[in-house]
Amino acid sequence: MQLKRLQPNGVNVRVLDGHTLYSHVVVATGGRQIFISGQLARDASGNVVGRRDMRAQIEQVGKNLKACLEAAGAGLSDLVKTTTYVTDIDEFFKHADVRMQYFGPALPTSTTVEVRRLSHPDFLIEVEAIAIVE
Repeated sequence: MQLKRLQPNGVNVRVLDGHTLYSHVVVATGGRQIFISGQLARDASGNVVGRRDMRAQIEQVGKNLKACLEAAGAGLSDLVKTTTYVTDIDEFFKHADVRMQYFGPALPTSTTVEVRRLSHPDFLIEVEAIAIVE
């Protein structure tokens, strides 16, 4: 399987705090697709992690995504697409360093949308993802 990550000429590359946040294009040839449902800031017991703390919630969501990928025989570097829903986009962008710990190695394509509310009022972020492995 081959992944090619592209930043086309003439398209602005989003950089925050020195980090390129995503690829505009990921071309995948061959491989097995893995689809991960929206992950929230819940620990293994179902408890909400980081009430009113975006940084802690991004961290927990990253851990959950990593666990989901590992269960499917993949890793964070296999991510090709993420869709992120946040309740406060300005607060979300203050924590690009945490996001990069999880998504930086893959530099997947990415969409981030601010929403009024997620499935519970204590959740600040939800991320769904697609990965491809050989």
